[in-house]
Amino acid sequence: MNSTPLRSLVLIFSCLATALHAGPWESLFNGKDLNGWKLLNGKAPYAIVDGAIAGSAITGSPNSFLATEKTYGDFILEMEIKQEGKSNGGVQFRSESKPEFNAGRVHGYQFEIDPSDRAWTGGIYDEARRGWLYPGTLNPAGQKLYQYGEWNRIRIEAIGNSLRTWVNGQPVAHVIDNMTPRGFIALQVHAIQQPDQVGHRTMWRNIRIQTTDLTPSPATSIYIRNAIPNDVSAAEKAQGWSLAWDGKTGKGWHGAYKTTFPSEGWTMKDGEIVLPDTGGAESKGAGDIISDAEYSAFEFQLDFKVPPGGNSGFKYFVDESIKPISSNGGGSAVGLEFQILDDELHPDAKKGKDGNRTIGSLYDLITKKKLPGGLAILPRVNEWQHARVVVQADGHVEHWLNGIKVVDYNRFSPEFRALVAQSKYSVLPNFGLAKKGRVLLQEHGNAVHFRSIKVRELK
Repeated sequence: MNSTPLRSLVLIFSCLATALHAGPWESLFNGKDLNGWKLLNGKAPYAIVDGAIAGSAITGSPNSFLATEKTYGDFILEMEIKQEGKSNGGVQFRSESKPEFNAGRVHGYQFEIDPSDRAWTGGIYDEARRGWLYPGTLNPAGQKLYQYGEWNRIRIEAIGNSLRTWVNGQPVAHVIDNMTPRGFIALQVHAIQQPDQVGHRTMWRNIRIQTTDLTPSPATSIYIRNAIPNDVSAAEKAQGWSLAWDGKTGKGWHGAYKTTFPSEGWTMKDGEIVLPDTGGAESKGAGDIISDAEYSAFEFQLDFKVPPGGNSGFKYFVDESIKPISSNGGGSAVGLEFQILDDELHPDAKKGKDGNRTIGSLYDLITKKKLPGGLAILPRVNEWQHARVVVQADGHVEHWLNGIKVVDYNRFSPEFRALVAQSKYSVLPNFGLAKKGRVLLQEHGNAVHFRSIKVRELK
């Protein structure tokens, strides 16, 4: 028996059941004219074509936005989108245009429409502010959903601080953020540079919104990016996340090779762990701080900020029974290290081998993969960056920097052992192979800030 009709019936009944418990839908587009909408920022023309809004790309114009005259706070938004050109576009939500902000430039959350090979459609971008909050790389399954040249159904749920997206019925992104609780919705035609892109159209139809009796969609297992400092949302808790630092005290941490938290150097203020600059010497001042808890299979994430020329690190599988291997006294406790560095100004970026001491790299062992340019993906000094380390029980390890996976290895593999044999860690038997260990924030004599330190243990 062909199961396709049965699956279709199940989907139909599931959608009907959801609709019965939801508030009424309001159409944002009457299919005939642009009543209730206004053009902002750019000059791209928007017209009604076969019952859809069609925006056409033109040269000599910045990004153009056809915005609702009304603003919306909590809502569920659905529509269909189709593209005839390969330039990207988007749907703004909870967005604003104010004279005092960049001369009225539209800014706020954007559901990305990306027909390029990058395939980040459904990712969440913060237009004209922070850049990428949820690049498509954070949910690889979501990169396969968008069908270029066809009508695609999208869904956005903005309920409280939770921002979620779907493409063709499948979840793509989940962001927790509280920067903008209300704003307009807008259809974007992106600026173009190439003459052969003139006239390429993006079309929207069946645009509808719910604003009352909102019922969030069921929880999913996709990664959640929480941009609220030191916050663990209910959705994150359901996935097993908790704070590894409480945002206020030294509870749960101690100084390396000590039993208590350092009495000097490290400070905790305004939800940040802060270390002042002490001249650049490694672990000769306040020293490293280490978690009291040990971990075996886990996922760890944190925000960090370094000044120009800064150097620090996040280490895992740290064993305090092993002495530092520095030859000039002091030295950091030993462990696998997610390097934190200003690659442009700190000399360590040019040491090691093939850049394996640059930011995000597995220090002295594996060089990070190249990051896509700009858009709040490339590291920036004096701004908050995001680090994430995933360690599986089978030895598989990943480093993520600003939402991009930059290192991928297995610590139990022959390839890893060969890398260790060629590194400064070759003097340490079984380096990186411990069944469990602590995590560490490094003192390298440069100022560094940390916050939103979270962990979840994996099976």
